[in-house]
Order: sequence, then C-alpha cells, then structure tokens
Amino acid sequence: MVKEKQLEYSEFQPAMLDEAKRRRKAAKIIAVLEHFHGPLEGLTVGDVGCSAGFIADELAAAGAGRTLGIDIDVPGLRKAADRFGKRVAFICGDGTALPFPDGSVDVLVFNHIYEHVVDPDAVVAEMHRVLSEDGVLYLGLGNKLGIMEPHYKLPFLSYLPASLADRYVRASGRADHYYERFRTRRGLRKMTRAFYVWDYTFPVLATPSAFAGGELFPGVLGRIAQGVLARTPRAVLKLMLPLVPTYLWVATKRPRTPAGAALPQPPERL
Repeated sequence: MVKEKQLEYSEFQPAMLDEAKRRRKAAKIIAVLEHFHGPLEGLTVGDVGCSAGFIADELAAAGAGRTLGIDIDVPGLRKAADRFGKRVAFICGDGTALPFPDGSVDVLVFNHIYEHVVDPDAVVAEMHRVLSEDGVLYLGLGNKLGIMEPHYKLPFLSYLPASLADRYVRASGRADHYYERFRTRRGLRKMTRAFYVWDYTFPVLATPSAFAGGELFPGVLGRIAQGVLARTPRAVLKLMLPLVPTYLWVATKRPRTPAGAALPQPPERL
C-alpha cells in the first residue's frame, strides 16, 4: 500500500479534540522548552501538525510574540481558527514545504507527528531550514519498539511488517489497515542527524513536577516510580532506552546547553 496523506485527521481521531489532554501535553512541552531555552516571550513559535490548535493556543499564552499553527487537517484548522484565530495564525500547509523563509522561526514543536506523515525526513529537513540559527525544535517521538502501540492499544503492533500489521488491526476490529510507521531510537537519531540533540525523556519522567507532567505518574505507585527513576544510575537507565515508548528530545542547529536548573536526572546530549 502506498502511503497517502492523512487528511482530516481530527475527524477520525477523537484524541485530537480532547482539550484537557492536549493542554496538559502543551504544558509539558512548554516546560521542557523553557528549561532548555528560557522564556518564550517575543519569539516566533510554530506548531507543525497543530490540528485543532490547543497546543498552539498554549504556546501563545506562554508569551510567544507570534504563534503559527500548521497542518493539512482542514476541519481541525477551521475549529482552531474559530476559537484561537485572534492570537494564533493558522495555516493549511504541508510540512514538506513550510511557507516560511529560511531561518525565520525561533521555536518549532513537532509532537507525535512523524509517524503520520508520508515523508518524515523531508519534514525534518524543512524544519531545519526555517529554524533560526539559535532556534529550538521540540520533538515528541514514538518508539517502534514501545511494546503497546499508542493509537490502537495493541501490543507489538508497531513491530510487525505492514502486511501483518494490517491483518492485526483488522482482526482487532479497530481499523481497516495500520497507517502509522514508527522508527527505532537509532532510526530517529538518523532522521535528526542534521541537529544537535538533547534527550529530556528521563528528566521529565524522573521529575514530572518540574515539567508539568504530574499526570504521568498518578497516585502512590507513581510517586514510588518517580523516586526510583530519580535515583537510578544513568548507566542502568540507558539499558531501558531502546524500549521506552516515547522520547522527548530538544534539537538545535548549533551546539547549545540547557539553560535551566540542575535535575536529579539531567538531560543528555546524544
């Protein structure tokens, strides 16, 4: 099957319209960006794959001087423009041909989008082009080797070749075919090889209170998990990395170091 663009994604993926959940994700994204870069005040910020605009709206509320939301999801963009169009500029555009000049955007967000696009390498190359020399790219990246596939909640689905994955989702009654295509950690680093990358995955998991991520570990068991992660030696955590379901990375065009306070599990340069 030839992979085609997922148009009108918010019409068949209700999670994109879960406002509370999307705003919680935005709070985490902003906290990571501010830890690495500092405040967003006055910056030009773009959300590539914005859909209904909740994350873009939170970026604007965080003080961005100009906020851009880019997607090919026309129904989602209409909803977004109706609600947030006064402080966010929403643009129907393909990520492989972003309608911005070279080096014109200070911060970009690309959160759990790459597996949905036809050519993620081309989108990453475009984001590199439009990002300013001192700019920052936030990447939320699903891992092919995460055991539970996040869209269909089927174990090991993303491990399978396309034909078997299609049969699996059809047998489950959850879809006609499996569209998404994930990459391993190694493949993701290859995709972002033009960037300098810092890994914030374990800092966010070990210190969720610092990254507006309290919902990651609810309850008593969650607090125990946080404490274990905070004290686990980095060498042990590295052994877990290949199977972590989601990576949280910050990428830049030139070498930079995080500006924020020290953390029990600090971000690591890849």
